[in-house]
Amino acid sequence: MHKIALVDDDRNILTSVAMTLEAEGFEVETYNDGQAALDAFNRRFPDMAVLDIKMPRMDGMDLLQRIRQKSTMPVIFLTSKDDEIDEVLGLRMGADDYVKKPFSPRLLVERIRALMRRQEARSGAPVEESEENKVLVRGPLTMDPLRHAVKWKDQDVSLTVTEFLLLQALAQRPGFVKSRDQLMDVAYDDQVYVDDRTIDSHIKRLRKKMRQVDDDFSAIETLYGIGYRYNEE
Repeated sequence: MHKIALVDDDRNILTSVAMTLEAEGFEVETYNDGQAALDAFNRRFPDMAVLDIKMPRMDGMDLLQRIRQKSTMPVIFLTSKDDEIDEVLGLRMGADDYVKKPFSPRLLVERIRALMRRQEARSGAPVEESEENKVLVRGPLTMDPLRHAVKWKDQDVSLTVTEFLLLQALAQRPGFVKSRDQLMDVAYDDQVYVDDRTIDSHIKRLRKKMRQVDDDFSAIETLYGIGYRYNEE
């Protein structure tokens, strides 16, 4: 059983996320500030930590810096929608990923599982093969869920967890249309309300990242009023 540490000064988040993770079979420890978490980590590190950036006594950045002095365990940051600078700095300091608030607990669980699989793959531990974690190849696109890795024409593309899930959902069935509602079900659950424009924004950023490695990227097609589909080249 993997042990996850949740560190956030919002007790509602601690309670709801802890309940979700425990229902998924994780052992969970919760802390409402960075110093309390660090004191516990100095005795024994968990398998993974999920950290809020803005906290009293010791914020997430300071806590991450202390963690990285002693451990390479996976760390996910929880950030507000306006924390883009903190996200970049956090990733440079050694965070493995970030999830924006408000977030779907299910999405966080998926990201935790992906990072755990990647950690096990790095350590050489056996990973149970399933349809969800098989490498997906569609023309120039390669997606490796175990390592949360994406390549387009052999070039690495760095995607957020939401972007990864949306691209995976589209690429699994080339030529088939996914409605915005279906894509919302992939990236969110009914605990978080989002509208159509949120999915459109994710797709826009996804395309932008793909075009940074290939100006001619056009595999994701918009069907106005219907949704999106992946066209295999």
